[in-house]
Amino acid sequence: MRRREFIALIGSAAATWPLAARAQQGAKLPTIGFLGTLSEVQALPQVTAFRRGLSEVGFSEGRNIAIEFRWAEGRYERLPAMAADLVRRPVALILANAPPAALSAKATTATVPIVFVVGFDPVAAGLVASLSRPGGNATGITLISVVLGQKRLEILRELAPKASVVAMLANPISPDAVPEIGTVHAAGQSMGLELAMFNVSAANEFDAVFAAIAERRPDALLVGTDPLFVNRREDIVKGAARLRIPAIYPFREYAEAGGLISYGTSIFNAYRQAGIYAGRILKGDRPGDLPVMQPVVFELVINLKTARELGLEIPATLHARSDEVIE
Repeated sequence: MRRREFIALIGSAAATWPLAARAQQGAKLPTIGFLGTLSEVQALPQVTAFRRGLSEVGFSEGRNIAIEFRWAEGRYERLPAMAADLVRRPVALILANAPPAALSAKATTATVPIVFVVGFDPVAAGLVASLSRPGGNATGITLISVVLGQKRLEILRELAPKASVVAMLANPISPDAVPEIGTVHAAGQSMGLELAMFNVSAANEFDAVFAAIAERRPDALLVGTDPLFVNRREDIVKGAARLRIPAIYPFREYAEAGGLISYGTSIFNAYRQAGIYAGRILKGDRPGDLPVMQPVVFELVINLKTARELGLEIPATLHARSDEVIE
């Protein structure tokens, strides 16, 4: 090949390569719609875990998938419009972040696949036909946090055997509030405990509600599973510290933030598994054929530093059952 022909060939290739690269970059990637109940900052750990799960089945944002985020920032009434917006886009799949998002997504579409992470019973809530064979367009992970309310109350009773009144923090507008309160109330009656309810549905209500709890002077505190509470855990832990009473929480994040004791499953692992399910659906699995996953491991985490500050001695039987002790 003569030198002039060679230079012309190289020039032609150089002009073609950028066009090919731009065409590849401009190709439409399958898009996951992340329907977030809270804010972007508050949901960062869940998003990180979700991306981890996607990567385990070969998906990476920007390389072979895109993710569109919608954040309700605690205003659950915004979720139906956000779900409809994602469906119109359209997206290939919706990740529903917590019960309010899951119910909104399910009410919006019967065709777009939905992967949810919830704490309540998804069958009773109408999200799926059954846990083993969900049917329809939705599947996901249940933390079964609601039914664990009874177990948390039993642990509180071990911590404070002389307690007669237990305060419970709940979000009245959350879909899982009613079943969770019902479970705890029934358990409390069987133990001879009075349940004093205190409602919080916005971030700016915590100071007022803890002032009301202090006035009621309960013997212990049980914190509900609403996502708003998880993301305001520092405020809740500080409020419980001011009350100087035993308090139990649904997830380890509270104990790590200084809460006395927590009992529940791993939020991080739930969202990681949701990422794996999302990837499998993008590869061709049908959501209705993927069983709803339930946790098999529950963590009992005790913060001994907080116990000492309260002048509380952890019973030896409870200490022996703990999965982790924070010194």
